[in-house]
Amino acid sequence: MSRAHRPPRSRTDAYRMRTQLIHGIGDSSKRWDFTHHIVPPMSASVAYRLGTVHRGAQGFAEFATAEAELGDEAPIYIYDRLDEPTRGMLEDSLAYAEGGACAVCFASGMAAISAALGVTTQAGAEIVAHPTLYGCTYSLLTHWLPRFGVRARFADLRCAESFARAVTPHTRVVYFETPVNPTLDLIDIAQVRRWMDAVNAQRPSAERLLMIVDNTFATPYCQRPLTRGADLVVHSLTKNMSGFGTDMGGVVVGPQQYHGPLLLFRKDFGGVLAPRSAWPILVYGLPTLAARLVNQQKSAIRVARFLAQQPLVARVAYPGLETFPQYALARQQMVSYDGKFAPGSLLYFVLQGDATTAHRAAERFLDAIAAHAYSVTLAVSLGQIRTLIEAPYAMTHAALPEAVKDASGLEPGGIRLSMGLEDWHDILEDLRAAFALV
Repeated sequence: MSRAHRPPRSRTDAYRMRTQLIHGIGDSSKRWDFTHHIVPPMSASVAYRLGTVHRGAQGFAEFATAEAELGDEAPIYIYDRLDEPTRGMLEDSLAYAEGGACAVCFASGMAAISAALGVTTQAGAEIVAHPTLYGCTYSLLTHWLPRFGVRARFADLRCAESFARAVTPHTRVVYFETPVNPTLDLIDIAQVRRWMDAVNAQRPSAERLLMIVDNTFATPYCQRPLTRGADLVVHSLTKNMSGFGTDMGGVVVGPQQYHGPLLLFRKDFGGVLAPRSAWPILVYGLPTLAARLVNQQKSAIRVARFLAQQPLVARVAYPGLETFPQYALARQQMVSYDGKFAPGSLLYFVLQGDATTAHRAAERFLDAIAAHAYSVTLAVSLGQIRTLIEAPYAMTHAALPEAVKDASGLEPGGIRLSMGLEDWHDILEDLRAAFALV
């Protein structure tokens, strides 16, 4: 059958997501007419020619309005900080990947988190958050937001009683990561949703609780929080979504009603993802996400089993291990687009000994990696094609007070390992050699 006579196929029901991540939205995008481009083009203009004053006025009048967003006409581009096509195409693809109606990209994951909290809270509001958080998120909640009259209360969101004690009439947002950074504990998204629904049943709509989930560790390939009850999802695009460690970015994904407020927040606070950073994520990051994670997970389970057998290792946390305390929840919640168990590419393991002994052992182990390993790199960040390793207690989470780190389950002998795409045999050999030097 010639191409001209082939019946049309729906993007949403005829092709699997792995294919759609590669081919993207193609000529269905209203962002840019590029039907003859195999690779989406990158815009490189801060300002756009308008033609007439009327067109310019119309563009300003329509920016971030529901009428313009839901219409079929292409946006009127005026200025990069407002909107532009390359970033817009990435946003459309990210929204589809997460199962949301809209997505708005930012210059970093922290800018995205700030925006999500900025459009859902105001002075006098409270946020209930799980205590184990990325260090900069904790700093945002405890140092910066209080200056604007927004207070954070912390509760173990694995426990109904803890949640109930933390929620007050002023609570507006429930915020958490899952898996959490770095211990990989899981929060049951659907369970938290049920707790929130019980509270919301007693409240007017303007005061209802909203759930914001940081899905950076899992990515939409392994987990889609919106389908389990989240109101908004945030990501650091710098990690798995980019995949190559070359570009920073962040995104907020959710229902259409948040699109306008998020655009206005980005316009006024200025944390805009540049087209030059959006383009690699659109062209290289998302299209390879599934292929990367499929292979990284294969290595992760092999490395997790290896680590569990090492005399110097006290325990290993990886959702794919049957010994993982929340294994049943992981199998239920962390599922790929095709329904397969997808436990992710991150591991956390703790070395033997008391706090001082374990800390020194972790330092010697990581120094050995830095000095001698080829396939494992001592560096912060995660989700790259290279295997990265770090000590959260002393590095990524160093800004947290000691008492907070202890209460959050962070241990001085803890090590976070982000699996890359190297041959898993080489990774095991480098880890084995480092253990021999501890």
